[in-house]
Amino acid sequence: MEFSIDYLSFFVVQAEDKETNATKAFKHYQTLNQESYQESDLKGFLNSEFARIAKRKVEKNPNTDQAPTKIGHFIVEPGYELDSNPNYNLLQYILTADTKGDFQDQCDGLVRLYMETSSVRGGAFIISRAKLPKYTEASFLFVMKCDFEPNIARISDEKNLISQVEMAISARNIKSIQYPYMPEPGMIEESELKIHQASHARYFEDFLKFISYEKSMPEIMNEQMSNMVYEYIEQKYPDKEDEERKDEVASLEVWAASEKRVLQKKWEPEQVIEATTQLVEQKEDIELKFKLDGINIKALLSDYGNQLHITQLNGRYVILIEGELIQFEKGVSPVELLNPPQLHDVIDQIKLRMKEE
Repeated sequence: MEFSIDYLSFFVVQAEDKETNATKAFKHYQTLNQESYQESDLKGFLNSEFARIAKRKVEKNPNTDQAPTKIGHFIVEPGYELDSNPNYNLLQYILTADTKGDFQDQCDGLVRLYMETSSVRGGAFIISRAKLPKYTEASFLFVMKCDFEPNIARISDEKNLISQVEMAISARNIKSIQYPYMPEPGMIEESELKIHQASHARYFEDFLKFISYEKSMPEIMNEQMSNMVYEYIEQKYPDKEDEERKDEVASLEVWAASEKRVLQKKWEPEQVIEATTQLVEQKEDIELKFKLDGINIKALLSDYGNQLHITQLNGRYVILIEGELIQFEKGVSPVELLNPPQLHDVIDQIKLRMKEE
């Protein structure tokens, strides 16, 4: 996947520094056209990065709230077109600039938006317009932020041996935006972009304020679970003034907001299976993770009621996991030599131990 560069603008960002009293600022270093880019050192530094950004996998609804790569949508009010969105307009101006000077001017506006974010870090801010001739005639915009690496040294001379590089940048952990989003080679989504920021700081997605991002699966599941729970409460307590209803609503709100939760014992297995089926229909590989005392259990939500069962025995929880093959990894143990007893024998042993306790 080889991109052909039309224009590239290189800026250096200076972040606030309390020790030196330096304020936030940026400086334009150079804007290159196709010919000058081919002759520059940046070609070797960035050429593979364009393909890496374009090929980077992204899920529409990621499995974690902290997914480093996301799909963004331009926010548009009902009845209005994309050109009512100021972020869309700015990116389009950069994509359609006729001259190197126009390209630089529009890029300047994008950098100024970035400088308004709350956690700006020093580094190189690179904006380029490129084409992918093999697949499409469309132009792509790549926005890349490379933070300064503070502890990189270089060979100096016989006396000093090494010297500090003051403004070294690295392709490692580049934050990036690709617009438009290309789900498959040659397939263009004009209303979407792809953003990547590997660090825990989320400020890079904040400087384009009129873009929304798809919800993660945990967010979607939480919303759907809230709806299911309130439907259950409506059916159980039709009277909204019922004090028991109010207590149950308050109890479930505390439960939903807690990071560590315990089994609630409110729904019958059939209700749980019906609810899990609705969630699994949207995404088959939703994980189910919990602890039984100190033992970690990891399965799929779809396993509940099929291969995974939660039951009780004399007031204690028992997890049953059924399957045809047990496989072990690393660290050989005596358990691997087991000839498994029958289930009813194990239950008898558990009951006997409980009596002795």
